[in-house]
Amino acid sequence: MDGTVTNMKYAVIDIGSNSVRLMLWANGTLYKRVITTRLAQGLAASGMICDEASVRTVAAIAELAAEGRREGAQVLAFATAAVRSAKNGSDFCARVKAACGVDVDVIAGEEEARLGMYGALGKRDGGIVDIGGASTEVCIRTHGKIAFATSLNIGVVRLSDRCGQDPDKLRAVVREEIALLAGVTCADTMYAIGGTASTLASVKLGLAEYDAAKINGLSLSSEYLDEVAARLLSLSVEERKAVPGMDVRRADVIAGGAVLLSAIVHALGLNEVRFSDGDNLEGYLVARGLA
Repeated sequence: MDGTVTNMKYAVIDIGSNSVRLMLWANGTLYKRVITTRLAQGLAASGMICDEASVRTVAAIAELAAEGRREGAQVLAFATAAVRSAKNGSDFCARVKAACGVDVDVIAGEEEARLGMYGALGKRDGGIVDIGGASTEVCIRTHGKIAFATSLNIGVVRLSDRCGQDPDKLRAVVREEIALLAGVTCADTMYAIGGTASTLASVKLGLAEYDAAKINGLSLSSEYLDEVAARLLSLSVEERKAVPGMDVRRADVIAGGAVLLSAIVHALGLNEVRFSDGDNLEGYLVARGLA
C-alpha cells in the first residue's frame, strides 16, 4: 500500500436498520459514534421506509458526514438490510444525496457478512455472527477461504415489529428464521459483532458506559446467553433500562436480540462466541483496499 492511501483519513458511515454509525479512521480506528434512528421501524409490515424514520436517519447521516468533513476526512457511506430490502430504498438514497452530498453504497447481504468478518478477523480464519436491526449475518472462513456466508431476514427491529415483547412469539419466529443454520460447520473461533452483542457483553460486566477495551474479546458462553435472554424477557422495557451495562436505546429490542443470539449459538453447536469491537465499519475499508 502506498503512502498516499496510508495517510488518508476516512469517515465511514454505516446506515443500519437500527442505528447510524460513524468511524473516523486514519492508520487505524480513531473513534466511533452512534446515533439510534430506527430506520427499519415498520418495515417488516409495510416493506417501506416510513417518512418519520427516513427524516430521522437522513438528519443523522448529514450530522455525521459534516463531522467527518470537519475532521478533514473523505466521507464514505454504506447501507445494509433496511435500505436494500425497502421498496423505496432508492428514494431514501436520493434524499441522503440531496441533504448532504453523500453517495450511499447499498451492499448485498452476503457482502455484509464478509465485511463483518474482515473487520473482526482481518485475514485470520474464524467466523462472525452479526445481529442487526433488519438482518443477521453469519460468515465463516476456513483455510483462507469463505466456507459459509448468509444473511438472514431477521434482526432486532424486525423481531420487535413482528412479535413485540411476547416471549413465545419471539422464540417461534427465531426458530423459523434460523433453521437453515442447522448442520453448518463452524470455525474454531466465532465472534459476535454489532449492537446486540456489545450490549450483552456490557451487561455481563455491568459497565456504567461502553468500554471497547474491556469487552473486546469477552467470552459470551451459551449458558450466559440463555440466562440473560430469560432474564431480559422477564423484565419490562423500563426495568431493562435499569440493568447495569444496558444501552437504554436498545431496551425495547434487546430481549429479542438475546433470544436470537442464544438460538444461533445453539444452532451452530457452539459453547461460546467472543465479542469483537471490530466490525463492518473496518471491514468496509479492508474490502476496498483502503486499510
